[in-house]
Amino acid sequence: MKVEDNLREIQQKIETACERSGRNREEIKIIAVTKYVSLERAQEAFDAGITDLGENRDDGLLAKWEVLADKPTWHFIGSLQSKKVKNIIDKAAYIHSLDRLSLAEEIQKRADHIIDCLVQVNVSGEESKHGLPLEEVKPFIASLKPFSNIRVAGLMTMAPFTEDEDLLRSCFRKLKELQQDIQALEESYAPCTELSMGMSNDYQIAIEEGATMIRIGTALVGQ
Repeated sequence: MKVEDNLREIQQKIETACERSGRNREEIKIIAVTKYVSLERAQEAFDAGITDLGENRDDGLLAKWEVLADKPTWHFIGSLQSKKVKNIIDKAAYIHSLDRLSLAEEIQKRADHIIDCLVQVNVSGEESKHGLPLEEVKPFIASLKPFSNIRVAGLMTMAPFTEDEDLLRSCFRKLKELQQDIQALEESYAPCTELSMGMSNDYQIAIEEGATMIRIGTALVGQ
């Protein structure tokens, strides 16, 4: 299917999720996850009106940058090795996978402007997933205060791949509660307004539980 056809269906589901949860559609940003698709398919997504594209590898982002450059807003959504920061730091508007001090130090060193970062949280506690445990997030964010080139724009998580709706809601709800706790601190370096959660299989639930960024790959651009 064409991306624009997939997008039309996704937009309808987003509208429905917003109606069910009393949310404003304008609060939700779609990030097209283009990591597994061709440059042509990424271009098709951009042409369909999706202005935010997500890549999880530096070489994937760089390859698409060669053609699309800064026309889309680029999100780096994968685990980021410190040694790869220099490759994407002037290209990614958002880094969704800040989860350790050594990475923060490298971002601080390489950036020549403030980078919007999302702290990755392993809400489910799965060993296969990256991110900080819930209880370590607030101390970690406090440690970022001296880093003038980092703004904690929000939090990110990957929920378990499951059809258990109660489990999914629990994960998303815990991240929302943590976000509210951080926002209550009113720290200028950590506004924490964004919640990056929800993918092709669970984005409607994520929206109902407070997501502001949904990362959609398969349902939007295919595999």
